[in-house]
Amino acid sequence: MAYEFKLPDLGEGLTEGEVARWLVSEGQEVAEDEPLVEIQTDKTTVEIPSPAAGRVTRILVEEGKVVPVGTVLVVIGGDGAVADERPEPEPVLERHAAEAVSAKPGAEPAGRTARVRATPLVRRIAQDLGVALESIRGTGPQAQITEEDVRGSATSAAPEDARREPLRGVRRLIAEHLTRAHREVPAVTVVEECDFTVLDGRRGTRSYLPYLLQATVSGLQTYPELNATLDGDEIVFWERYDLGVAVQTDDGLIVPVLRSADERSLDELESEAKRLAEGARDGTLAPEELRGSTFTVTSAGRLGGLFATPLVNHPEVAILGLHRIGERPAVVGGEIVARRIGWLSCTFDHRVVDGARASEFLLSVIVRLQEPDG
Repeated sequence: MAYEFKLPDLGEGLTEGEVARWLVSEGQEVAEDEPLVEIQTDKTTVEIPSPAAGRVTRILVEEGKVVPVGTVLVVIGGDGAVADERPEPEPVLERHAAEAVSAKPGAEPAGRTARVRATPLVRRIAQDLGVALESIRGTGPQAQITEEDVRGSATSAAPEDARREPLRGVRRLIAEHLTRAHREVPAVTVVEECDFTVLDGRRGTRSYLPYLLQATVSGLQTYPELNATLDGDEIVFWERYDLGVAVQTDDGLIVPVLRSADERSLDELESEAKRLAEGARDGTLAPEELRGSTFTVTSAGRLGGLFATPLVNHPEVAILGLHRIGERPAVVGGEIVARRIGWLSCTFDHRVVDGARASEFLLSVIVRLQEPDG
């Protein structure tokens, strides 16, 4: 007897998931509780074991596809047929009407007016690929259009001098998240110059990041409306300081969360930021280490550009960016001298934060960096 395994409800309000990687192949014998498939959600990647033993007769959803909870992913045992893919019998009234029309002199053949035959899965794939089912000649039973027919039509329409790759995994999640942030947040960016010369002489082997985090916490304590998130029609002002720290990885930009930044020393801030960055690049962070930030800091170091306008990490209301630091001419005591100068930016959600307050916050951060404690 065939077992149809459907995408389960993985909790936390998730309604869909991406098939990241199949751990079995068609024709393979699988044991109960043996690893079956990896599912990527907007929170983490989950390995799901097989709920039944038997031969994998058909894999219905290919890697990289996003499907809603309840979608049949794979058939174990049986002949691989899925209930909703069995050809539907043509209604008697429709058949009689078609026969009557075809019997009339000069009438079009009945096949010309017949409805398109395709399963719900094939129809969804055609919609995703922008393929009109009416333009395809089906090769399945009773001229039913198959998934191969749809994909073949889409491939033939693609230009020969281009390569197409679907958005998958972390890149897809980044695309969805940033699209929402850009669409929903009326963002404004303020940029200021910062003199890092004194800090350079004091930081020793430490990077700039722990000083930036410490200065950020101090600024947020003075300007609490930036340590907030927007929840529908309500602003949530947080009394904890859990800072998101943007990390570039091979898969894309990941933002792990450095908890209780206000309770940590400079050395603790640096060691925890380093641990989170390594975990993000290795893919070993737990799901809870990737959510719940109240404010985000991004620092691209030498790759940061003269300055940039980072997108707000929705639903937060502001993000602080540290950009390239280098020797530049500055006026000190009426003389032009070389100083270690860099620019900082603060991008904020203008629905929640006023420009004057964002500027004051940024200036307070700069004061802490130009006059460091440690």
